Amino acid sequence: MRISELARQAGVTTKAVRYYEGLGLITPERLANGYRNYTEDDVRLVREIRALYRLGIPVERTRPFLECLAAGSPHADDCPAALASYREAIDELTGRIEALTARRATLIANLDAAAQRGSTVAPPEETATAGEDYLTLPADLPAPEDDGAADHLPGTRVPPVILTDTASRAISLGALGPRRTVIYVYPLTGRPGTDLPEGWNSIPGARGCTLESCGFRDHFQDLLEAGAGRVYGLSSQDTDYQNEVVERLGLPFDMLSDPAFGLADTLGLPTFQAGGARLFKRLTLVIRDSVIEHAFYPVFPPNEHAQQVLAWLRENPL
Repeated sequence: MRISELARQAGVTTKAVRYYEGLGLITPERLANGYRNYTEDDVRLVREIRALYRLGIPVERTRPFLECLAAGSPHADDCPAALASYREAIDELTGRIEALTARRATLIANLDAAAQRGSTVAPPEETATAGEDYLTLPADLPAPEDDGAADHLPGTRVPPVILTDTASRAISLGALGPRRTVIYVYPLTGRPGTDLPEGWNSIPGARGCTLESCGFRDHFQDLLEAGAGRVYGLSSQDTDYQNEVVERLGLPFDMLSDPAFGLADTLGLPTFQAGGARLFKRLTLVIRDSVIEHAFYPVFPPNEHAQQVLAWLRENPL
């Protein structure tokens, strides 16, 4: 068939077809008179290029998919190279989303500050009393000791545990990609009107989850600039509980929920009992290429931990 017929069937322009041919993505046969002759296989390839481009994959990076079809696979994404291209595109898209989310959070904070500037009405955090206890740490807060419960983690491959985040997405912790992922694991975020377990302040490493999350919120953009591809908080509270935390604290990243302790049990993360419930001990993982690159444990003080992670990222650039 002629190039105009190929373009019509594939839903592209003849200029696009010539561009694909110039990149070597399609190779039509030549007739005796020198004219190009395109086949139904070429139509299929061009349609695949067009579909992938609409998903955000540049034309130049569709080659693994086309080679998969040329090898006889019924689907363009049946081959490992195509799956790797998917992951690369997802990682790039995630990075853009997180950068935009951080920018949005900064704009919201600037808007709030500008709206309250010069106002005679105190902002909510200055008048509210119900949640003030969660925003300060007792002076005599006991520091946790290193019991060696995380010594095995650096260099360990992350198991294929799938958890739900506060955006209702299924996140596979064993397939986070080549960019660094920071996951801070914590026991329990307190919130106004909810009692913490009895003796909470006396348990080393228990108190300070809200302040730790606020620290990662305030340094989120710094962490991205220092090489973190994404940031997650993780606890055993359900997604509805954590959605309230994300909204109330204005977190620019999502939280992961692991109420069944799937990650703890498969990876051997330390936990403890409080108020009749099993909870995670506080620690932070830096994951890269599905392997734990670094583990922070124990974590103290929690309100300064985001700065500790930021310092490590800056001292260990990729």
